This record gives sequence, structure tokens and C-alpha cells, in this order.
Amino acid sequence: MSLIAAAPPLVRTTPPSDPAPLGKVSAGAWWPEIDLAALRDAMRLDGTITPQRLLPAVQEAVAATIGQLADWAKSREEEGHASLAAVPALKVDGESINVQRFRRAVHCHAKANLIERYSDYDTTGRERRKDQDEAREDQAEHHRRDATWAVRDILGVSRTTVELI
Repeated sequence: MSLIAAAPPLVRTTPPSDPAPLGKVSAGAWWPEIDLAALRDAMRLDGTITPQRLLPAVQEAVAATIGQLADWAKSREEEGHASLAAVPALKVDGESINVQRFRRAVHCHAKANLIERYSDYDTTGRERRKDQDEAREDQAEHHRRDATWAVRDILGVSRTTVELI
């Protein structure tokens, strides 16, 4: 008979650095699919953003981006273009700049959403400071700005609007 107790199972206290594969979000054949693992890598999201948190944020980001492009996309479809990738546009590294900008808009919308939704989470257990909250809000706004710019670039309109007062 052994008096040595079995060691308790290892409990992970830090997020995994390489989360499990996540799949893709699709909004139909006309729009590019969004690869969740690629989004996670591009936007530097670690394992604290679980697949259950990431998926709805990306689905909303896809819906928001498509909503902003709906009229433009309808016109392109009526012109006979079978997909966003088929719309004539500059290609960078062999891929339509419109597809790259769509992806950027979705990525940035998703990251802004996640920053806002999970801003109260701190893995260290430290109390949040007001300046940290302001920095998060600024970061979310910068991502929203980048998403807006990507959409406006697809639409072919200026990134800024100037009004005389």
C-alpha cells in the first residue's frame, strides 16, 4: 500500500498559445470566406478568445461589412460579376485588392467587437485603471476606422468627409 497521493491533474492557468483549428465563416458564394485561424493570427488573438467567443464576433463582422457593401455588391452582380474576386480590381500578390480589403474590414470589425466585449477580462487579476479602459476604447476605435477605410476603398469613395461650418 502506497502512502503517496496521486498528483492532481495539471490545471492550465494560461491560455494556449496555439488554439485548436477553428474553421471558416461563409456568407455565400459571392463573398470571400473568412478563415478564423488566419484572422486569429492576423489580429494577434491568443487563446483567451475562445472559439465560442470568436465565432459570433466574426459572424457579426461579416454581416456588418456586407451590410455596408450591399448596394455596391448588388450593382456589381447586376454587371455580371460572379463574386467579389471577379470584380475588376488591382491584384496584389495575385489576389484582388477588393478581397484583401473585405478581409481587412471583417478582421478589424471583429477585433473592435472583441476589445469592447471582453475589456473587463484581465488574466492577472489586477484592478483595471481608467487609463487602461481609455486605451482599449482608442484601440477599438482605431480598428473601426481601419474597417471603415477598407470598405470606403472598395466603394471607391474618399476616406474622409469635410464639411464647411
